Formats: sequence, structure tokens, C-alpha cells
Amino acid sequence: MVMASPSGLQSGLSRQLFEIWCSDKKKACVIPGNVVEGTLAKTIINEPKEVTLMNGIIASLNMQSNTKIISPKNCQSVEMYFNSEKRLAEKTPEVGETVGGLLVKKTFTYQIMAPDDLHVFSQLSTENISQRITIAYTGAFGLLEHRLKQILESVESLPDEESEGPAFRVHERLTVKYESEKHISLHWRSDPISDMVSDFVVALVLNISREIPKVVVESEEATKTEENSKKAEKVIHALLVSLFGDVKFGENGKLVISVDGNVVHLDKQSGNVESENEGLKERVRVAFQRIQNAVKPIPLSVS
Repeated sequence: MVMASPSGLQSGLSRQLFEIWCSDKKKACVIPGNVVEGTLAKTIINEPKEVTLMNGIIASLNMQSNTKIISPKNCQSVEMYFNSEKRLAEKTPEVGETVGGLLVKKTFTYQIMAPDDLHVFSQLSTENISQRITIAYTGAFGLLEHRLKQILESVESLPDEESEGPAFRVHERLTVKYESEKHISLHWRSDPISDMVSDFVVALVLNISREIPKVVVESEEATKTEENSKKAEKVIHALLVSLFGDVKFGENGKLVISVDGNVVHLDKQSGNVESENEGLKERVRVAFQRIQNAVKPIPLSVS
């Protein structure tokens, strides 16, 4: 509350404060004395919608319309009651209890108040900053949600009607949306905890993105190895045919080689050779070993 003069609001500090606050619905003007015709104080008693300022500009008068005009006699006391209470003062803190709030300095005084009371008891106001970031991501959207559920406690899928596409919410603070096959987006209201959660999710997305090429390379390498193995088997079979003639596939993947009525069974996996003819058996064993060494790559590890 500010007490200023003159009471007629025709000039001075009272007129300056009135022109600053006349459009604020939370402000009220109390005229404690008699008013003179032709003054601004006399004009606002009739509660007009607009007033003319000293610079000639017409401003709207939004001060409380139920303002009670008090005209007390000399030396008569006047009591005014205010119902507004500060939220931090609803419960008196005990000794040793931690009190959290905003520390506001005004002139030489300090006040601790709840963030919701800032605009009520000061000329300051709070604003929410909504942040959005788009990240390149080509992996499965369900994989990202699964990885987050393994690490964090609260990860909930959102219905398509609410998010206009696949999405999930992390700890009721961060929303992750599927934008396209190559992008996802993160949405959150900025505060220390939400910013920390968003940083963690971004780091996880980038880590998964680095892992995806490795999986593709390993898959391609496995396919390539399998193809090379099939080619090597064909080459081995063709070379054995060129050396011994009749080479057929037997049971359990073995090769059956027939030479002049003598039969040899060759296990391609282990290299074991079975035959009653020891001379032919040794020839097949040496030939298979040389062909295998020529076709397959040299191992890097030393046995």
C-alpha cells in the first residue's frame, strides 16, 4: 500500500502512481478525504471506463469497481482488511525445517515467497519456457522406448489420439514423438530436472544411433562369410572331381569318392578319411588338406 498526495490526484506523486496502476485490475484507489469538483478524484468516484492521462492519452480504468470511498472525520481511525495470504506463511516452519522459495529483494528488504505468489506480491512474473529438439534417428522407435524402460522407472506410451502418432512420456516431464523414419522430437518445459532428463534421453539416442551401424555391419559380415563358405565348398568339390572323378554327396554331409572300385568316405568338417585302401586313403587326405589350405583364408591367430 502506498499513501501519496495530493488526494485530488490532480498532480504530484499520487497522479503519477495512478497513471501507472489505473489499468491494473489488482490495484485499488482509496480516497480518504473530500474531493473537489473538476479533479481526477471526483471523476473516478463515478467509476468511468476510461480516463485521460496528463499526456493526453486515453487509458482504460480497470481498477476494482467496488472500491469503497471512505470519508472519515478528523482523528477517526480507519481499519482495512486484506484477505491475501502468502503460501509459504500458511504453515509456520519449525526450527530446523527447510523452507524453499524465491528470494526477492526490494529496496533494502528481502522476502522469501512461493513462485506462484511472485506476481501477487511483486511486479515480477514467472514464465514457462517450452523447448523442442529434433534428433536424427533411424532405428526402431520401440527399441528406444524399451531401452528407456530398462533404465528409468516411469516411461508411459501415449495414445495416438493425444500425440498424433507414436509417442511416450518420460517421468511426466518429457515427451518423445516419432516424426519420420529418420527423425524423432523431444518436448519439455524447461526446469533443472526436466533439462537433465532431456540430456539423458538425447545421449541415449545418440548412443543407440552409433550402435545401429555396427549391427548392420555384423549382419552383412555374417552373410558374406556364409556366401564365401558355400563358394569354397563348390571349389573343393570341383577340384576333388578333377582329381578322382566320381565324387558324390553322402550322409551327414560326407563325400563319397569312388576310384577303380575302391570307396573313400571324406568328412568335410573334420577332415577324417575312411577307406579300406590305405594308399587311396592317404592320397585323398593329402589332396583334401592341400585344397582346403588353398581355398580358405589363412587364420590370423597362431595356434
